[in-house]
Amino acid sequence: MKNLKLTAFVNLYGLLKIPLVLFVSPRVVEAGDKKFILKIPLSYRTKNHLGSMYFGALGIGAELSIAAAAVVAITESKQKIDFIFKDFSGQYIKRADGDVHFICDEVEAVKALIEEAKTNPNRLERKLKGYAVVPKTHPTEPVMTYELTLSVRNRSLKTV
Repeated sequence: MKNLKLTAFVNLYGLLKIPLVLFVSPRVVEAGDKKFILKIPLSYRTKNHLGSMYFGALGIGAELSIAAAAVVAITESKQKIDFIFKDFSGQYIKRADGDVHFICDEVEAVKALIEEAKTNPNRLERKLKGYAVVPKTHPTEPVMTYELTLSVRNRSLKTV
C-alpha cells in the first residue's frame, strides 16, 4: 500500500511540476530507509527503434530514483526546501530490453542532505549514485549506472 501511495504521489508531483514524468508511467517498487526502486515499463512510449529503452526514458528514471527519495524526505521535513540536479552522468552498459528498475541505494545520504538543509541557509550539494537493472533479462547485472549531483536550498532561511 505504501508503494501505491508513493506511486500516486510521484505521478501527482509529475502532473503538477514536470508533466513529462507522467509520459513514462513510473511506478514505485520499493521505498525503504536505505533503498528506493522505481520502475519504468518498456512500452511504445519508452522504446527506441531497436526495441530497447530510449535514452531519454533512462535519464528520467535515473533522475526520478533520486528525486523521489528527495521529495519524500523534504515532505517529511516540513520545510520549504527546493532541489535541482546540477549534473548528470550515465554509463550505458547493456541494452535495456525490458521493464527497467532504477535503484538508488543512497537514500540515507539524501535524507542527511535534507536534514542538513533544515538549519543551513546556503545551497548544499551531494553527488549520488544509482544503477538500473532489467529484472526479466539482467536481474543482477546493471544495464546502466548513473551519478547525479543533488543541489538543495532551504528558502525559508536567509542566505549568509
